[in-house]
Amino acid sequence: MELDRDLCSLQEARNLVRAARNAQEALKDFTQEQVDHIIDMMREAGEANAAGLAMMAVSETGMGNYEDKCFKNYFASRTLYDFIKPMKTVGIIREDHEQKLWEIAEPVGVIAGIIPTTNPTSTVIYKAMIALKARNAIVFSPHPSAVRCTNEAAKIMHQAAVAAGAPEGVIGCIMNVSMGATNELMKHPSVAMILATGGSALVKAAYSSGKPALGVGPGNVPAFVERSADLAKAAEYIVMGKTFDNGTICASEQAIVAEDCIADELISHLKRFGAHFLDPEDVTRVSKVVMLPNGGVNPKVVGKDPKFIAQLAGISIPDRTRCLIAPLSGVGPQWPLSYEKLTTVLGFYRVADWHEGCERCFQLLEAGGVGHSLAMHTNNLEVIREFALKKPVNRLLINTPAAMGGVGATTGLAPSFTLGCGTWAGSSVSENVTPLHLLNIKRVAWHLRIPDRKPVEPMTPKGSSQRVQTQNQAQTPQVDAQLVQEIINQVMQHLNGMK
Repeated sequence: MELDRDLCSLQEARNLVRAARNAQEALKDFTQEQVDHIIDMMREAGEANAAGLAMMAVSETGMGNYEDKCFKNYFASRTLYDFIKPMKTVGIIREDHEQKLWEIAEPVGVIAGIIPTTNPTSTVIYKAMIALKARNAIVFSPHPSAVRCTNEAAKIMHQAAVAAGAPEGVIGCIMNVSMGATNELMKHPSVAMILATGGSALVKAAYSSGKPALGVGPGNVPAFVERSADLAKAAEYIVMGKTFDNGTICASEQAIVAEDCIADELISHLKRFGAHFLDPEDVTRVSKVVMLPNGGVNPKVVGKDPKFIAQLAGISIPDRTRCLIAPLSGVGPQWPLSYEKLTTVLGFYRVADWHEGCERCFQLLEAGGVGHSLAMHTNNLEVIREFALKKPVNRLLINTPAAMGGVGATTGLAPSFTLGCGTWAGSSVSENVTPLHLLNIKRVAWHLRIPDRKPVEPMTPKGSSQRVQTQNQAQTPQVDAQLVQEIINQVMQHLNGMK
């Protein structure tokens, strides 16, 4: 009997989860040494295949560029490995002798990994490594436009893990992709947690599945340039961050907010590093092809270079252009390019001072990036402090390319391709996700102290002129007959009044 494609995809998802569950049952008894050996072999495989997977991703999705996808695959392998290598994720991971506490790590179980089309191979490497580091199995659901490269990345990670001693089926990936299969994966009884990276609708579905989920929100990241900044370096880093893999990282810059007193000088530096400023007519043309009429970025331009966007919009740009910059005067539907654009287009705003800049950044975040990230180029610690205390973001990135700084490539943040946005964006986590987020922590606690129980003075009944006194806590309080009769009278009056 020939099965419908949808039925095949549902059955495939169930089979993969079943295999992952069996594998995880065996993996949970592995020692720290066994786990670390597996992760090391996965790291080696990721590095060795970084270039090949990058080529596959660009070829299949048409997004980003080969060189930067190579870096992302390497980053998800080597840089991540160096960060998680010393982590204790098996057995007793912490002993507090003063408080007499033990903390014991346990895996959460089978994880459903949702993979985006913008980072289809590096996200697989990253999620597979953090899952197995915590002794979890993982099953991936690729984006429909990145099935082949995502499956290849999962296959490479699985083969490396099994060769190092992991059980078969510990890493799986759906080939017959459908929304039904993704929903089946997320809601399957044997799936313990969802690790979701993708569009807002998919992340919302993950949080609505009834399972614990770690997801991310959109990142409409402003880059504020204050008058004390090194303007040449700020321009270089903004262009570098925005053009990294053609703007496909959610932490990439989306708009520049510059103090008016330094805006012209900053513009000259931006042009020197390959930014092309659009005139008002071209801003309108670019807006129409980059953003959809009903909101959201046009999928056709995601991860595309400026030349592609210019041809689509019917405008001319210099050959050496690395990104397009649209001067804007407001935020909202009237200015479509004020929203998140996962491509090589930036908005540009002038503000009178950092106070106005602070407000403009807040407007941009409210338009679609609340909780995510904000970049600042400044040497003024007081301004940094003001932004840090008042802005609803969980990553404030100082004097660094936002795209690389947000994922931990150029900062001290944890290397990660899942950037939590906290409750501001409906996320359950506010930091970069690591293996420590994929653990259950048991605690063993010893008796430390006897609670200090202070004597409580009895309350005086309302309306009574008498006060109950206790002469000694060891003695039984004396009954005051007059007080008792007074209370009885009050109760009777109350009952009579209710009749």
